[in-house]
Amino acid sequence: MGCLRLDAEAELNPAAASPSPDVAAELVGFATALREVGVPADTGRVSAALAALAQIDALDIDQVYWAGRLTLCAAPDDLARYDDTFQRWFLGRGAPTGKFVVGDRPFPLLPTSEADPPAGPAEHEDLLIRSLASAQEALAHRDVATLAAAEREEIRLLIQLLAPRTGRRRTLRYQAGRNRRIDLSRTVRGILANGGEPAELRRVRPRVKPRRLVLLIDVSGSMASYADALLRFGHAAARVSPGATEVFTLGTRLTRVTRQMRLRDPDQALAAAAEAIPDWSGGTRLGESLRAFLDLWGQRGTARGAVVLLFSDGWERGDPSLLGEQMLRLARLADHVVWVHPHQHRPGFAPATRGMLAALPYIDDLVSGHSLAAFEALAEVIGRI
Repeated sequence: MGCLRLDAEAELNPAAASPSPDVAAELVGFATALREVGVPADTGRVSAALAALAQIDALDIDQVYWAGRLTLCAAPDDLARYDDTFQRWFLGRGAPTGKFVVGDRPFPLLPTSEADPPAGPAEHEDLLIRSLASAQEALAHRDVATLAAAEREEIRLLIQLLAPRTGRRRTLRYQAGRNRRIDLSRTVRGILANGGEPAELRRVRPRVKPRRLVLLIDVSGSMASYADALLRFGHAAARVSPGATEVFTLGTRLTRVTRQMRLRDPDQALAAAAEAIPDWSGGTRLGESLRAFLDLWGQRGTARGAVVLLFSDGWERGDPSLLGEQMLRLARLADHVVWVHPHQHRPGFAPATRGMLAALPYIDDLVSGHSLAAFEALAEVIGRI
């Protein structure tokens, strides 16, 4: 049962730029509970709710209720489910009532000016959402390397809500199911069990499983300001599909951090990964690191038929021709190679570094990876492959 910090020890400053990490984390949990009952509380709506909480008194349960209702609900059908979930999550009441009340009174409508005609709840929702949309949209598109500490923490919480998931692929194995292919062995066994009399034709269909997702994340000095957000994106991918996701870091050497990324808590996962990575914020030898990945992991099955995401700005201190050779090997093994560049969104961008020029012929997609909106778009790209 969730409980927002509404006691004296958790007082918030209503004029602050963003709510405290405890309140923000609680809101993320509440949004997850809403999605479980069918309310589409996606990352954009959670961003709007966080901004609303920063402008109100979070000790006032009435204001908390309206801040969430006006930002997290998308349609009239969501209101009853929102009320029931809010009642259980924040007030600890058991059975839903279908009508939310505090004490003996229902929640009042938002106050209106006496000079203006009274407006309905839908109009209030529209006004508040419009007032918050521009600020939250701007934050979602801002470069994570330029964010203040509070904004960075908000983006970290929203990255947790992403669900990067690849499509499914057919395997060479079969399982029972309706299809045109007849399972001869099972059909013959059925005939023999029936004393040689004709029996039902048993059929099989190809098995399908998630396509493997491999993330190769550059943690060198030039990528240091993006490494935290990129690893959190990797944690989000490992969370939704732990058995089909592999995460490695590239720098002066290759480091596998898949086990650390499978930890449930993202902060613990990042801390464990930081201890495991010996070359954090060091040099860049992409060609040598990629060769180590292919020799130790990729050639043995990890990269075969996989979707490979390579997060890097392409700065290569080693031999760029080696990087080109390893990218050719990777392209032959993988189903799809996506290069995620943190500066691809900038006006006039051109992949002109030595590493990028060597790798470019073997890349299927070159996308941006600098902001929350870019990570959301990347998750959609992965899902369409």
